[in-house]
This record gives sequence, structure tokens and C-alpha cells, in this order.
Amino acid sequence: MIEARHLRVLRAVATTGSFSAAARQLGCTQPAVSQQMKALESSAGTTLLIRTGREMRLTQAGEALVRHASGILAGLTAAEEEVAAIAGLRAGRVRLVSFPSGSSTLVPGALAALRAEHPGTRVSLVEAEPPRSVDLLRDGDCDIALAFRYGASGGEWDELVVRPLLTDRLIGLVPEGHRLADAAEVSIGELADESWIAGCPRCRRQLVEVCEESGFTPRIDFATDDYPAVMGLVGAGLGVAVLPELAVESVRPKGARTVPVAPAIEREIVALTLPDLARVPAVAATLDQLSLAAAR
Repeated sequence: MIEARHLRVLRAVATTGSFSAAARQLGCTQPAVSQQMKALESSAGTTLLIRTGREMRLTQAGEALVRHASGILAGLTAAEEEVAAIAGLRAGRVRLVSFPSGSSTLVPGALAALRAEHPGTRVSLVEAEPPRSVDLLRDGDCDIALAFRYGASGGEWDELVVRPLLTDRLIGLVPEGHRLADAAEVSIGELADESWIAGCPRCRRQLVEVCEESGFTPRIDFATDDYPAVMGLVGAGLGVAVLPELAVESVRPKGARTVPVAPAIEREIVALTLPDLARVPAVAATLDQLSLAAAR
């Protein structure tokens, strides 16, 4: 295998015309230059230099290798500089996937802080709910997935790096004129006869489970992944809902009132990545900023 250090020596010998002059240019000893040239000829499998007294003359193979060496070394230098820029966060790219309420609450502050600290790092954002977002991470289509889960799901994220961010409590939404609009706390059972408006599929499953634990099956008349639509339907008096607090923070509910719900329904908000990606500086910096944004 031809090594870059050997190419640098060959180019120096070709430029200066001797081992001693090449050694002075490279800041090493003449025996070191001679040793590296022997190693290069061994790798190439042919003679590269003809030694006639104190003069050095390139063979045809040596001329071909020197001709290519400049481009190879220039490309390697450019690659080294690019890698150093990425490692030093002067450059780099992070592909982030987030669920909608995370996109509107946690992500903006985190990315603004990241840009201020590392302006050369670029972050792209697309939205997907788990488990789709986690599948994108496993398939190599993103670097970080902002996700959530209700309770501990055994083995769901075992092979991933999990950065816990916060616990998000679900709160109730009722129309302003609702009989429970001014209640200090509402039990799920008190809403058993209501028309329900459900959110994303995972939230919907959790709602049904909690209601069934309270002795009833919710009558879900409307289902939408769009949180503003849920709030609009509640505000229009078409039903009640429970939504993550992050979702309510991102949209001001018009015509709807928020009420604490018992028993508490909580979801764990996390940032997920792969073990190898966690060591990439730009990914690590983004995870840190997401943690700081969640703590604010």
C-alpha cells in the first residue's frame, strides 16, 4: 500500500534532486528519506529512482507517481481540513426528526443556541411521530430523533443512545362553557359521557387505555394528528380532549379551557441517536442544546 508520507518524500526528492536536500526541506535526516524511499519502492513493486553519483533521476514509474502525487496530496489535505472543520464544529450537518409539539417548543430554542455557538453547523428538520421517527433513525435517514413514549416499553430503544429530556404531562381541554371548565382538577371518569377528540395514534392508544382503566371506553368522534385542529374542535364545543402540555404551549387554545387531569397521564420526551453518531461532534452538540432547551 502506498502511503501519503512516502509520496511527500518522493515529491521532495524529485523537486530538490537529492536525498540530502529533500531531508532539509522535510526537516528530517537523510537516512530517514532513504528508508522511506525504499519502503515506497517496495510498495510500488518497481524502481522509482535511479541513483547516479550524487544525482537522482526518476524512472518512468517514478515520473508517473510524482505526477499523481500532487493531486493525491492536495485531495488528502483538503479532506484533512474538512474533517478538522467538522470535528471542531466549524462545519457539519445534523438531520433531526421531531414530533410536531417538540418541533414548536424544544427545537427552535435548541437550534438557535446551536447556531449562535457553532454557526458552521447546519441542521435540517423534518417531522414524524414515533415509531416512524425511530425507524428513520435506524434506517440511517436521520441523525437524531426526538421521540416520546408512555411508560417504559421494554426493549423498544435498547440499541439506541437515549438522552432523557423531560416528562410531559397531559392536560385536559374542555370548551369554555363546559360544566368542568373551572374545576381545579378533573378525573377521567367525570368525562366518561363526553364526546372525545383524539390526537396522534400513540396518544390515542394511551387515552383509550387510561379511560378503560377508569371503567369506560371513550366515544371518539374526531381524530386528528393536528393539535391546533384538536383545540379548534374543543373550542367549538364539539368535544373534550387530553393533550400534551407541550402541544398546548405551542398553540393558544381559543374557546377552550385547560384543566388538570387525574390520574396523571405522563409521557417521557427523549432524544435518540445511534451509538456511533453520539460521538460525532455536531450530533453531540445538538443533543446538549436539546437538553438545555428542555431544562428552561
